[in-house]
Amino acid sequence: MVFHEITKQAVEEAFENPRSIDMGLVDAQQTRRILDRLVGFQLSPLLWRKVQRGLSAGRVQSVCLRMTTDRQKEIDSFIPVEYWSIELDMYDPANSKSAHTMKSILYNEKGSKGRIEISDESSAYKIKDSLNHADFKISSINARQVKKRPSAPFTTSTLQQEAGRKLRFSTQRTMSLAQQLYEGINAGGESTGLITYMRTDSVQVSTIAVNEARDYVKSIYGNDYIPSSPRVYKSRSKNAQEAHEAIRPTSIRRTPQSVSAYLNSDQMKLYSLIWSRMVASQMADSVTESTRVDIDAISDTSYVLRSNGSKLIFDGFKKLYEESIDSEEEDKDSKLLPDMKEDMILGSKDINPIQHYTQAPPMYTEASLVKAMEENGIGRPSTYAPTIKTILDRNYIERDQSRLKPTVLGMTVSDELVDYFGTKKIQTNESSVEYVETHNVNDGTKILELDFTAEMENHLDDIASNEKEWIKVLEQFYQPFMRSLDNATENMPYRKIEEPTDEICEKCESPMVIKTGRYGKFIACTGFPECRNTKRIVETTGVPCPRCGEDLIQRKSRNRGRPFYGCSGYPNCDFLVNKEPVLQACKECSGLMVVDKPGIWSCTVCSATIENALVVSD
Repeated sequence: MVFHEITKQAVEEAFENPRSIDMGLVDAQQTRRILDRLVGFQLSPLLWRKVQRGLSAGRVQSVCLRMTTDRQKEIDSFIPVEYWSIELDMYDPANSKSAHTMKSILYNEKGSKGRIEISDESSAYKIKDSLNHADFKISSINARQVKKRPSAPFTTSTLQQEAGRKLRFSTQRTMSLAQQLYEGINAGGESTGLITYMRTDSVQVSTIAVNEARDYVKSIYGNDYIPSSPRVYKSRSKNAQEAHEAIRPTSIRRTPQSVSAYLNSDQMKLYSLIWSRMVASQMADSVTESTRVDIDAISDTSYVLRSNGSKLIFDGFKKLYEESIDSEEEDKDSKLLPDMKEDMILGSKDINPIQHYTQAPPMYTEASLVKAMEENGIGRPSTYAPTIKTILDRNYIERDQSRLKPTVLGMTVSDELVDYFGTKKIQTNESSVEYVETHNVNDGTKILELDFTAEMENHLDDIASNEKEWIKVLEQFYQPFMRSLDNATENMPYRKIEEPTDEICEKCESPMVIKTGRYGKFIACTGFPECRNTKRIVETTGVPCPRCGEDLIQRKSRNRGRPFYGCSGYPNCDFLVNKEPVLQACKECSGLMVVDKPGIWSCTVCSATIENALVVSD
């Protein structure tokens, strides 16, 4: 009731002290709408004429699409480079009862700087032979305490990223659930808004909410978990408008447990995430002791080995919440090290040369794409989710597990727009990239460039702050854009989005190709319009159905979400599974194995798993 009284007072005060309309904000919004329509209403018909009916382009969506296609090109052109590391299991020979070993990595040759580079197998095994005859002694132990500060309360971007990582929610699903929590949930006969406004780029929080969070932490966890003064966060985004508070619970006293009876499963998960992040943001730092051990390996050539470890001394905010990261790699420094001291003599149980290859940059997920959009100043908090949904709905990109992969249609559309409204990246050698103009006129508008889109957001901010006139900004954009558009209208070639297949039409014996339509890909006869034969694309896995023995095939849900795998004998057999099946049966129960995570298979019948699985089904 106290919260409602405060809200009522604030509303009454606002009505008693009205202010004039800020025309700078009005002009900025008007300019944004005009720009979006100038671009969308001009480029979309161009794509209809030159590529395919039903396509669309936009000031933000086309740049977002380019980000995914550029990343895919980097992945496709990536050439892995071989390198080797050498790992040793070290132990204390003076303590024969201890079974505790310590993993150490060959770091460098003694006296040299930087990490040693081992490029091939022969070099790795030559070093191994030298280490087989080495004497090992600890040369130094460096331990230091590392404090980690909690993350700020959620903005729209960070909420979408964290919900994607922790809950596997799409950006659209996250914002839909957040809207429900904001609008209000019927709790005990009264509609109650559970969170503040969810479209924001601000990390600022009201003093009332901060004090409420600190009081809660003190009452539940004690004084040790409260910093000496309230935490204040600042936005890292240079384009942040900070018109609203961060996303937080309207009252910390509405714990997830206290409102669980009024929320469905997904609402509960998202509210718990928002509530925990807000409370943790006002908790004490976590403290970790990080230890680095250097070991001299003295042989015909002297080397330095290194072990890293850490242990948690004080959990602080981690008692309640810890932010996820995009990388799937585990924290290699999180292991505990055995007791040791300098000048201790060590022995080696195993010396293992390990082959590695450099990895291509990862495909975007929705979370990492939102992060990249925010970092590059592309769009605003309210546009992240709709932009990604648009390029998914247009079949420009598709979901591959949780990753976003551009389709042939998306690559074609992006390439054509970049050709006439941007610059292309050209790989001149292994380490150098140049940006060159293609068919764009010299004084045309390069709306497909990330820098241009971010700079336009700066112009809109200047209009909002009354530093620039909106008409002049539009004039500076319009004339060059129209020159680029006229050039594209005249010179852009007509493109057919077709992928060849080995199939022959059974009606007219013409070749069949893969086309992209309103509802996705399908197989069609090249004899169109005389022959209108089409087929549904069936992606077989080669894995037999565990019920009837027919092939399991990949299908997609009607809302174009993640793929699922069902029996090709449907409707006679309705077996389906949400994860990719593999040909190898479970060794424990002979059940169907599926890809649970990259490199990890799990059985759909029992709890058996296989780690480091590298072979996938054909």
